[in-house]
Amino acid sequence: MTTGDSAGPELVLGPMLRYVSETEATIWVETDRECLVEVLGRDAPTFEVAGHHYGLVLLDGLAPGSEHEYQVTLDGTVRWPLPDGYFPPSVLRTLGQDRPVRLAFGSCRVAEIAPANLNRTARRERAREHGGMRPGAAAPAETEGLAGHEGTDALAALAAMLPGCSRDRWPDVLLMIGDQVYADEPGPATRRFMADHRATKPDTTAPPGEVADFAEYCALYREAWSDPAVRWLFSVVPTAMIFDDHDVHDDWNISGAWRRDYTAKPWWGKRIESAYQSYWVYQHLGNLSPAELARDETWGKVRGQGDAASVLAGLAHRADQGAPGIRWSFARTFGAKDSATDSATDSGTGGARGGKVRVIMLDSRSRRVVDGTRLMTDEAEWRWLTESVTGDWAHVVIATSVPPLLPRGIHALEAWTERICGGAWGRQAARFGERLRQAVDLEHWPSFDASFRQLEELLTSLAAGRLSPRGAPPATVTLISGDVHHSYLTAVDLPRTAAPAGPAVKASAVYQAVCSPFHQAMPPKMRYAQGLASSKASGLIGSAAAALAGARVPQIKWRITKGPWFDNMIAGLEFDGRVARLRFEQAVTDGDAPGLSPVLETDLS
Repeated sequence: MTTGDSAGPELVLGPMLRYVSETEATIWVETDRECLVEVLGRDAPTFEVAGHHYGLVLLDGLAPGSEHEYQVTLDGTVRWPLPDGYFPPSVLRTLGQDRPVRLAFGSCRVAEIAPANLNRTARRERAREHGGMRPGAAAPAETEGLAGHEGTDALAALAAMLPGCSRDRWPDVLLMIGDQVYADEPGPATRRFMADHRATKPDTTAPPGEVADFAEYCALYREAWSDPAVRWLFSVVPTAMIFDDHDVHDDWNISGAWRRDYTAKPWWGKRIESAYQSYWVYQHLGNLSPAELARDETWGKVRGQGDAASVLAGLAHRADQGAPGIRWSFARTFGAKDSATDSATDSGTGGARGGKVRVIMLDSRSRRVVDGTRLMTDEAEWRWLTESVTGDWAHVVIATSVPPLLPRGIHALEAWTERICGGAWGRQAARFGERLRQAVDLEHWPSFDASFRQLEELLTSLAAGRLSPRGAPPATVTLISGDVHHSYLTAVDLPRTAAPAGPAVKASAVYQAVCSPFHQAMPPKMRYAQGLASSKASGLIGSAAAALAGARVPQIKWRITKGPWFDNMIAGLEFDGRVARLRFEQAVTDGDAPGLSPVLETDLS
C-alpha cells in the first residue's frame, strides 16, 4: 500500500458514509477514473456513468456498537484521509442497542445565497466588496463562500462541533430532506464549469442560469459536497436523502399545467433525464441497504456493463412517467437490528433502551398525481407508507420534503387555490388561481386535500394504536420537514377518534418539526408576507374564502408552539426508550470558527 502517489487515481468526492446498521455499512466515492476502491479490507470496482466513475463499498460482519477508523485506497494507494487534513481521522460507528437513537435533520443548502434573498445590509456589504454590484444582480463567478454575509452553513458548523463532542452523542444518521442541490440556482464553481462546458455546445437551448445535462449536475454536486468540513462530516455521519423540487427545478410537479408547460420545452427532456440519473448516483444509491442492493435490478445492470448512462436514462424516463415499481421512498429502523428483511408488522419490542424507532423518508415530489384528484403521492406509494408504519414502534418519524402543517392563513390559501384551480369559481378564476399557485409556490399538503385527508387518517390511526398488532400506540409520532426556509415546531391535536381502545393506553403525542435551511435565506419581502399570512386575521379571512370555494375543514387541529426562526439551522431528535427530545440549533460564527447555538430544547413525550 502506498500513500500520496499523484500518478494514480484520485478521489473527486467522498468518502460518504451512507447506510449503516448494527453489522453493515456502505461507503460511496466518486473517482477520476476506473479503479478498485478498498475500505477496511473490503473492495469494490468502480462503475461508470457518462464518463464519470463511482464506487460503493459494502461492509458486513461488523460488530454492533463498534467503531472503526478507516482509510480509502484507490488501486492500493491511500487517498483518504487527505494529507495535512485539519479534521481527525474518519471513523465508522455501527448502531448499538445500549445508547439512545439520535437523528439530525434539515433541508435546503446552496453554495451561494442569491443576492435577492439577502437583507439590505448584506446586499450593500457584498456590493462594496465586489466592485459596486447592484442589489439583485447575480454575483460574479469569482465569488466564493461569503459566509459572513450569508450566514454560517449549518453542516459546516456541525462538522466543527463534532471533534470536541463525545462520539456517543454524534448523530446516528443525518436526514437530508430535500434540495441538496439547486439545479436552477447553481453556485460560482458550477457556473464557471457551465460556461466552459457550453462553449463546446453553442447550440444548447437550456436556460443560461440552470444546469442542463449530467456533466453539469456532476459539477453541481461537486460544488455542494467539496467543502472540507462538509466532506469530513459526510465521512463520519451516515446520511440518508430524498429530493425536492430544486434538485430538479423550482415548482417541479406543482400542477398538471406546470408539467404540460415544461414538458413542451425543448431542453426539458435532457434536464429531467439528467436529474434522475444524477439523483440515483449521488443520493438514492446510498439510501439502500446491502440486502436491498442485492435485489435492485438497476444496481445489477449498472455493475454489469461498461458505461451505464443508458440504463439510468431508461430508468429516468420511466420514473418521469410514474411507471409502477419505481420507488424513491425508503424506511429505516433504529434501536433494533435494521435490516431490509425487517417486517413492517414486526411485533417485537426490543431495541435500544426498550423501543424501536421507525423512520420513513417519503417521496413527496416525483409520485405526485397532478391531474384529476390531486395526490401528494399516488395510491401505491400511500399503501407502502401505511404498511411501513404498521407495527409496534416506540416512536414513528415521517419525513416529507414539504411540510403538511402550515400557519392557518397559508393552509386556507392553498386549500382555496386548489378549489378554484379545479373550477369551483369558473374558468377565469381557475386561470388566475394557477398563476397564483405557481407565483407563490402554493404546493404543500393543503393544496393536495385528498392526501391531507389520508394523512389525517394515518396520524389518527397511529396515535390510537390501530396500526399496532398489539394495539400499543407509539409514544410519539413526529412529522419532520423543510422546504420553507424557516423553522418551527407544531403541536397537533387529533380528533376523539384517536383515543386508544384500552382505557390504560395513552395516545401518541403528535408533532411536526420543520427545519430549513441548512444554508439558504428567505427574501425579506417573503418574511413579511409569511408574518402577514400567519396572523390570526389572515387565518380567519383565508378560512372564510376557502369555505366559500368548498374547501374541506381539516379534522385535526394544530398550533405553532415555537418559532419561526429564519436562520440557518439544524435540528435533532433523541429517543431514549419511550422518551423523545427535540433540539433546534442555529449556525453561528464566533470569529472565524463556525458553531451551533441551541435555540430550543424540549421534550416531546
